[in-house]
Amino acid sequence: MWGTPSEQKDKKWESIFEEGTYTFLGKGVDFKGKAKFDGSVRIDGHYDGQIVSKDTLVIGEHGIVKGEITCENMICNGKIEGNVVASQKIQLLKPAVLVGGVRTPSFSVEEGVVFHGMCDMGASGLDDISSQSGEEAAQEKKSTVGSWHAENNT
Repeated sequence: MWGTPSEQKDKKWESIFEEGTYTFLGKGVDFKGKAKFDGSVRIDGHYDGQIVSKDTLVIGEHGIVKGEITCENMICNGKIEGNVVASQKIQLLKPAVLVGGVRTPSFSVEEGVVFHGMCDMGASGLDDISSQSGEEAAQEKKSTVGSWHAENNT
């Protein structure tokens, strides 16, 4: 509410990380493989593989993720190529690019974001997503595939 948009985004991230443990993969870090996190995670580097987080995943503006993501909440300013399953919410903030499927009960897209893929916001079956990868969840329920670019059409 107060401050510039970038200050507001920084406050959102600070509040996420104040509550408990978190992992930070900084700019210049390249990681390939499968990782499971109990706490919040912020990625500003390159990640290629599967990510499972029981908490919030933040992908910073310089972050690039290629692979499957399963988490509770996700906030993304970076680039994702792959499927994302979130049990609570996915937020795509400018200048995010997401190419892949999304499965979550709450999905918000800021103006200026590029999203190309499938979106499933059905509430059924989200209780057991912690045992599914994003790819399995996307295959479970097929939806229309399309391309969408957030714009202000007023």
